[in-house]
Amino acid sequence: MALTQQDKHQIINEYQVHETDTGSADVQVAMLTERISRLSNHLKSNKKDHASRRGLLKMIGQRKRLLGYISANNPHHYRELITRLGIRG
Repeated sequence: MALTQQDKHQIINEYQVHETDTGSADVQVAMLTERISRLSNHLKSNKKDHASRRGLLKMIGQRKRLLGYISANNPHHYRELITRLGIRG
Protein backbone atom coordinates (compact mmCIF):
# COMPACT_ATOMS: atom_id res chain seq x y z
CA MET A 1 0.00 0.00 0.00
CA ALA A 2 2.86 2.39 0.65
CA LEU A 3 4.44 4.30 -2.20
CA THR A 4 7.84 3.08 -3.31
CA GLN A 5 10.75 5.47 -3.76
CA GLN A 6 10.40 5.16 -7.52
CA ASP A 7 6.70 6.08 -7.36
CA LYS A 8 7.49 9.07 -5.16
CA HIS A 9 10.20 10.34 -7.50
CA GLN A 10 7.86 9.99 -10.47
CA ILE A 11 5.11 11.98 -8.71
CA ILE A 12 7.58 14.64 -7.54
CA ASN A 13 8.99 15.07 -11.06
CA GLU A 14 5.51 15.40 -12.53
CA TYR A 15 4.04 17.89 -10.02
CA GLN A 16 7.03 19.88 -8.73
CA VAL A 17 6.80 23.66 -9.00
CA HIS A 18 10.54 24.22 -9.43
CA GLU A 19 13.61 22.03 -9.84
CA THR A 20 14.39 21.37 -6.16
CA ASP A 21 10.75 21.17 -5.02
CA THR A 22 9.92 18.04 -3.03
CA GLY A 23 7.29 19.19 -0.55
CA SER A 24 5.08 21.90 -2.02
CA ALA A 25 1.34 21.64 -1.58
CA ASP A 26 0.97 20.40 -5.17
CA VAL A 27 3.36 17.50 -4.60
CA GLN A 28 1.74 16.63 -1.27
CA VAL A 29 -1.75 16.59 -2.84
CA ALA A 30 -0.51 14.41 -5.71
CA MET A 31 1.08 11.90 -3.32
CA LEU A 32 -1.99 11.81 -1.11
CA THR A 33 -4.19 11.26 -4.16
CA GLU A 34 -2.10 8.28 -5.24
CA ARG A 35 -2.14 6.80 -1.72
CA ILE A 36 -5.92 7.37 -1.46
CA SER A 37 -6.58 5.58 -4.74
CA ARG A 38 -4.41 2.60 -3.72
CA LEU A 39 -6.05 2.37 -0.31
CA SER A 40 -9.52 2.65 -1.86
CA ASN A 41 -8.75 -0.33 -4.07
CA HIS A 42 -7.51 -2.25 -1.02
CA LEU A 43 -10.71 -1.50 0.87
CA LYS A 44 -12.88 -2.73 -2.00
CA SER A 45 -11.56 -6.25 -1.42
CA ASN A 46 -11.08 -5.96 2.37
CA LYS A 47 -14.35 -4.46 3.55
CA LYS A 48 -13.76 -5.15 7.26
CA ASP A 49 -10.38 -3.40 7.46
CA HIS A 50 -11.59 -0.55 9.66
CA ALA A 51 -8.12 0.63 10.68
CA SER A 52 -7.21 1.27 7.06
CA ARG A 53 -10.57 2.95 6.49
CA ARG A 54 -9.78 5.37 9.31
CA GLY A 55 -6.39 6.09 7.75
CA LEU A 56 -8.10 6.71 4.42
CA LEU A 57 -10.44 9.24 6.00
CA LYS A 58 -7.50 11.02 7.63
CA MET A 59 -5.69 11.23 4.28
CA ILE A 60 -8.82 12.58 2.58
CA GLY A 61 -9.09 15.26 5.27
CA GLN A 62 -5.44 16.24 4.87
CA ARG A 63 -5.83 16.48 1.09
CA LYS A 64 -8.96 18.60 1.55
CA ARG A 65 -7.07 21.05 3.80
CA LEU A 66 -4.17 21.29 1.33
CA LEU A 67 -6.57 21.89 -1.56
CA GLY A 68 -8.29 24.60 0.49
CA TYR A 69 -4.92 26.29 0.98
CA ILE A 70 -4.16 26.15 -2.74
CA SER A 71 -7.65 27.41 -3.60
CA ALA A 72 -7.37 30.37 -1.25
CA ASN A 73 -3.96 31.43 -2.58
CA ASN A 74 -4.34 30.73 -6.31
CA PRO A 75 -7.81 29.68 -7.58
CA HIS A 76 -6.66 29.30 -11.19
CA HIS A 77 -3.82 26.96 -10.18
CA TYR A 78 -6.27 25.01 -7.98
CA ARG A 79 -8.56 24.34 -10.95
CA GLU A 80 -5.59 23.20 -13.08
CA LEU A 81 -4.36 20.86 -10.33
CA ILE A 82 -7.67 19.12 -9.71
CA THR A 83 -8.08 18.68 -13.46
CA ARG A 84 -4.62 17.11 -13.75
CA LEU A 85 -5.31 14.79 -10.81
CA GLY A 86 -8.80 13.90 -11.97
CA ILE A 87 -10.51 14.64 -8.66
CA ARG A 88 -13.71 16.54 -7.81
CA GLY A 89 -15.27 15.50 -11.04
